[in-house]
Amino acid sequence: MRRSVALLGLPLMMIVAGCAPVGTEPDESGAASGPSGGPEDRQGAFTQRAAAVAQAWQPDDAWTTRYVPLQEPTVLVGEPDFTPQTKTAFQAGWYRATVDLPDRRPAEGTVRFPDGTARVPLVSAAQAYRDLRQGDPGACPGPTEPAIPPAPAPGGGPDGAVGSRPQGDCVALTVTKVELGTAPVHTTRGAAQVPAWLFTVPEIGAVVARVAVAPEAVATPPAPVPPSDTPEPGLVGAQDIEAVEGTTLRYRLGVGSCDTEITPLVFEQDHVIVVGGTIVPPTGGCDEMLNLHPAEVTLKAPVGARPVLDVLSGSPLRVVAG
Repeated sequence: MRRSVALLGLPLMMIVAGCAPVGTEPDESGAASGPSGGPEDRQGAFTQRAAAVAQAWQPDDAWTTRYVPLQEPTVLVGEPDFTPQTKTAFQAGWYRATVDLPDRRPAEGTVRFPDGTARVPLVSAAQAYRDLRQGDPGACPGPTEPAIPPAPAPGGGPDGAVGSRPQGDCVALTVTKVELGTAPVHTTRGAAQVPAWLFTVPEIGAVVARVAVAPEAVATPPAPVPPSDTPEPGLVGAQDIEAVEGTTLRYRLGVGSCDTEITPLVFEQDHVIVVGGTIVPPTGGCDEMLNLHPAEVTLKAPVGARPVLDVLSGSPLRVVAG
């Protein structure tokens, strides 16, 4: 059984079934408890699989030597003052520029990792804006044209598309200033300061940074190698990371609408962190919706340069923006 996601547009690494697994029996409360029964058994199943995920993690040299971001290239700098309309515009990439955006590439920049630095080629402000701007909400008040036309997305896509929303139902964010600076980005080498084009957006009271590192200098994480055995019923995977603050790690679990006893769990080793959770699935039918449930765990030590992996897929988790 597949679940549709409750929040559209969010990448999900794993979709988990929401109905009671075959062979489960309801406990005294009427909930399906899975083959092994109680919370200790479910936690034991998590620990066993998490240890296998950690053992299978074998990153390549790029993980510790190159720029491998674990975050989308659009980063908020400062605390935004979102309204529902401006948050929708930020998530959709609706922007209009009122300033000139130079198309000349600047000189190389420096990525500063906790363990060293790397010189990288950069893109122009115009290219960064083209990458930032993902479309137009339609007939919104304010400037009618961007300072530069958006480049078509590879293979088509939303760039340049005009929506059919009524005027009062949409907002485009206005770029009033741009400068080259840096932005914090989570990478495989820990939190780094990365060259970025900083776009001032008055509507949200914050700066929208677009990472300026040229595509040829951006490496990708290695493919995950999940354990070959089928996960135990009652295990659920982590979808993404919301925040890393000291030893506090906040992330989101993919759970069903009728799942109960949602329990976040973490497995730590010196070189890796594995997160996920356990649930008690329903005994009867339920919808097929996948819900993103906030979870929080306290680590023994700060994340540092350790990857945070999903217990089901073995994939490194990315940090979501906004």
